[in-house]
Amino acid sequence: MLQAKKSAAEKRQEFRAALKSGKLLRMPGAFSPLVAMAIQRHGFDGVYVSGAALSADLGLPDIGLTTLSEVAARGGAIARATDLPALIDADTGFGEALNMARTIQTLEDAGLCGCHLEDQVNPKRCGHLDGKSLVTTQAMVEKVRAAVGARRDKNFLIMARTDARASEGLDDAITRAKAYVDAGADAIFPEALADEGEFEKFRKSVKVPLLANMTEFGKSKLLTAKQLSDLGFNIVIYPVTTLRLAMKAIEDGLAAIKSDGTQESVVKKMQTRAELYELLRYEDYAKFDKDIFNFKL
Repeated sequence: MLQAKKSAAEKRQEFRAALKSGKLLRMPGAFSPLVAMAIQRHGFDGVYVSGAALSADLGLPDIGLTTLSEVAARGGAIARATDLPALIDADTGFGEALNMARTIQTLEDAGLCGCHLEDQVNPKRCGHLDGKSLVTTQAMVEKVRAAVGARRDKNFLIMARTDARASEGLDDAITRAKAYVDAGADAIFPEALADEGEFEKFRKSVKVPLLANMTEFGKSKLLTAKQLSDLGFNIVIYPVTTLRLAMKAIEDGLAAIKSDGTQESVVKKMQTRAELYELLRYEDYAKFDKDIFNFKL
């Protein structure tokens, strides 16, 4: 009710303008609306909705088991919680070209600012695992064309991800990326590049906005925002970082309760009630109904 002040159309326009600014846009992953609110509060440029984090939060591995309705519902809830643009992982589009068209319109309706679709064979797997299989370049081109043709808001960003680096090599990944751009992709996500040299070569070869995936425990060297900016990349995502931080804290807290019989030793590590209520903007809701916020912390 009192969350985002900007409409989806406004956020999409601002996202497009930011991509043209030359500034590196930093977009941490949010697996819940509350996390998205924290990301905005810390001054980031956008929110990323990771398929890996979403599936993990549902207790599922990242192998294409989530459905369009699940992803759109969670993505929409996250997008509504923030004035930042939200970019979502659409995996392989939840089917073939016709399914891709429906996916784009569903994600538009959910209030997302853009999505990326990948060229893996379904069932897919995490982009930093070995043994990935890809569809043909032509099959992916058809999906990209279907996505672009189905788009109703010209500012909804359609990004193509290629996983070709691991199985076909860097040069073939670049060739695929160029074909996807020719098919209408607004931006490219080259997955699992190894080091600065590969990021640099990709930037010199592909002329549309590029996304860098700085995921922990993966195949890519963790580069700083300055390094990526100097390399000419436009977006950097930290897709599963917040989930990993949260789950480690949860595991440690549960272990303490089990061993100590109380949570006393980990209370100091917790977000306080006052901090949570401030993030949730309890006091702002009082402007709508003073009976809701009628207590003191």
